Amino acid sequence: MPRPAEISEVLTFTSGVGLALGVATVVLLPLVLPKGERKHLKLPIALLLLHVATVLLRTYVPLSANTSSTLHITGVFFLLASLARSVYLLLLHSVVSRYVGGAEVPRIVRDLVQALLFVGVFFATLRAAGVEPTSLLTTSALLTAVIGLSLQDTLGNLFAGLAIQIQHPFRVGDWIVYEPTEQNMGKVIEMNWRATKVLTLDEIEITVPNATLAKAALRNYSLPTARIRKHVFVEAPYDRPPEQVIPELVDAARSVPGVLASPVPTVLVADFTDRGVRYDVRFHLEDLDARENISGLVRERLWYALQRLGIEVPVPQRVVRMFDYTEERLAHEHQARIDDRDEALRRVDFLRALPDEARVRLAEGSSTRLYAPSETIIVEGDQGEELFVVRRGEVAVEVGRSRREVARLGAGQFFGEMSLMTGEQRKASVRAVRETELLVIGKDALARVLKDQPELAETISRVLSERAAALSTKTTSPGETPGELADRETTVLLTRIKRFFGLGADD
Repeated sequence: MPRPAEISEVLTFTSGVGLALGVATVVLLPLVLPKGERKHLKLPIALLLLHVATVLLRTYVPLSANTSSTLHITGVFFLLASLARSVYLLLLHSVVSRYVGGAEVPRIVRDLVQALLFVGVFFATLRAAGVEPTSLLTTSALLTAVIGLSLQDTLGNLFAGLAIQIQHPFRVGDWIVYEPTEQNMGKVIEMNWRATKVLTLDEIEITVPNATLAKAALRNYSLPTARIRKHVFVEAPYDRPPEQVIPELVDAARSVPGVLASPVPTVLVADFTDRGVRYDVRFHLEDLDARENISGLVRERLWYALQRLGIEVPVPQRVVRMFDYTEERLAHEHQARIDDRDEALRRVDFLRALPDEARVRLAEGSSTRLYAPSETIIVEGDQGEELFVVRRGEVAVEVGRSRREVARLGAGQFFGEMSLMTGEQRKASVRAVRETELLVIGKDALARVLKDQPELAETISRVLSERAAALSTKTTSPGETPGELADRETTVLLTRIKRFFGLGADD
């Protein structure tokens, strides 16, 4: 317990030296603080004036001893509070803000430092009044426990706020989501010691306790950059190939104001639903405030793009097909398909030599396949037993590990004939350049024709040998004419064909 003499010394010090320090700091603050921070001078000046008023009141107004002592203690509090506020402004608003990276000190840190300074002022005032603060703490353990329990949530928010300020998972101005869905996605507009204020896309201000944010799996849409990717889904009918739909959707998304030109919008086939083919239109934007408006404009442009293609956005549907086909009509349609394939086979030189009946049977055993752009059709080195005729589209012939392009084949051209006739490995890889439809003739289909007419093998081998001889750089042996070379090649090829199709030995 301080003696009266000690109390008198403290009061004398605060009245003299303390007043001088208070005046000095108030005078120094306008010179140190930035112009925008000088509004904070009002509080320390007001507290200092209140201290001076208590001193003048005690000096010129007759008061009782108890009143005078109480007034003196109050003046000490005003003086110490003015000093604490001035020191806080000097340290945090000028020194730290100016020399520590130029970054603004978080509000929760400022509030906490200021609170600690005023707690120190309170304890110093108690000591000046003759009350030992430690005695209050030791005699009020139960009260402290009760207060601690009642402030458990508040303290939790306080320490959570400190952790957020230290780790910086987000800052004022960032767009965050703290829930499993994006329903309450919003921009951070304020962070304090208890809670964080978020302004949602619906212009609703939500106050979120810091403890809630500390426990949540936060998603910060403003980091690492302000650019985000959005998705818009749209359906198109199954009868329209993706190769026709995707370029139009990309161009439509790219034309929307607010959609970034880089990265370029992309479109993927996302799913097959009861409405049709679902496309995922992906695009990037930076203006998060307008993200919903931009997404709406993208959907609008997609609708117009589909309309220009003559495509209506399909609705959920169940298709019930009723056919009233007669046998004559079915036979007519079947014959039309065979005639169409036969016409394609006539373009293949070594098949053109077949009798019409044999070629029609081959057309009956063939099939059509559709390949997407950049899809690989055959791979160099693989075993093969199929011939491909290009009906529409275009393919690229590539060789070597580097897949060097050596040729392109269009409608009416074919590839894979030697694999069909002899089963040899593919000598090149073939890739569809754009959407391509192929007529495919397999070994089984050709085997049925050759089984009934084995003499056709010699016709085919003769045509293939003559074409190979015309393209070959081989020279004839001494005394051998070009015709004899072709005969020799024909014999070798015929032997391989018969062996591959199991037609028996040569006569």
